[in-house]
Amino acid sequence: MVSARHLVLVDDDPHVLNALRFSFETEGYEVRTFARGEDLLEDPPTDPGTCLVIDERLPGLSGLDTVARLRARGISMPAVLITTHPTESMVRRAATAGIGIVEKPLIGDALATTVRAMLGPSS
Repeated sequence: MVSARHLVLVDDDPHVLNALRFSFETEGYEVRTFARGEDLLEDPPTDPGTCLVIDERLPGLSGLDTVARLRARGISMPAVLITTHPTESMVRRAATAGIGIVEKPLIGDALATTVRAMLGPSS
């Protein structure tokens, strides 16, 4: 039996959030959404097989700062940062933390491919 694949999406743009939710749900993912990093920190995921897709530019905590706080709590799920025009320091910080980056606009299946790679083969 194939276990459910869980995805957590964090983006303050409701149109992006809804589009990503729809896209991943059609691929069979169970999706939770949040508009801010702080909201995610209040109710972090505990399901194994969860991948986090988070926008870098959020109100309040940035995507990278949110992931850092999750990891400081021992929550080390795979994470993908979505952003427009990543800076060199952002790329270095993400690489050091093992966070993938997919640049906006989200064209084609780059994000879905990255999420699948982060989660590894289906069990």
